[in-house]
Amino acid sequence: MKSPRFWTILILLLATAFVLQSRGDTDRVTPSDPLSLMPQTIGSWHSQDFPLDDATLEVLGKGDFLNRIYSVDRTSLNSGSLLSQQTLAVPISLFIGYFATQRTGQTMHSPQHCLPGAGWTFDTKKYTDLQDINGKNYRVGEYIITNGEHKQVVIYWYQAHGRSVPNEYLAKLYMVTDAIRTNRTDGALVRIMTPVAPGEPLESAEQRAIRFTQLMAPNLPRFIPN
Repeated sequence: MKSPRFWTILILLLATAFVLQSRGDTDRVTPSDPLSLMPQTIGSWHSQDFPLDDATLEVLGKGDFLNRIYSVDRTSLNSGSLLSQQTLAVPISLFIGYFATQRTGQTMHSPQHCLPGAGWTFDTKKYTDLQDINGKNYRVGEYIITNGEHKQVVIYWYQAHGRSVPNEYLAKLYMVTDAIRTNRTDGALVRIMTPVAPGEPLESAEQRAIRFTQLMAPNLPRFIPN
């Protein structure tokens, strides 16, 4: 017997296909900068790009992707305890996948599907409100995931037309309504991850992920049009 989740996804996909077909073959695409122009330095974090391999790009489909690691230079950490220096130096992963159109079958992949496939399990899940350094509010998902002895904090949400949505089903519903109202189906997945260092309190890793997100988020409208 199929689960309610299966039927929910099926109904959303059928509704999306019907609406997009009825609206024609071409989306109204709003100009945006490529994600490669995301600042290389955010706060005290400096970055290194890790391009996605061909197999991953084939799965993700036609879009613009950023896969980057931000870290603090250990040589600049000259005060505080050894543990505090270690936790400040823990890297932060930023992944953004932007689709200018989702009309042709391209769609955002949920980390709730991808991360378990890579061996991670979700320990805790919650939706929360986060405010960036300019005072803009975001509704995001915050998760703790584990893989053996390794633990990470994950923050992610779906971004489209100035709206942040932590739930994939709600994001698809908004996409359908936006396709009807504005003839736009563009949108993005934004995901931030940071490991919990050995001996580090979980709250410390959570605050690191939140602080980075607060500093990074004001850049998003350049790459994900409102």
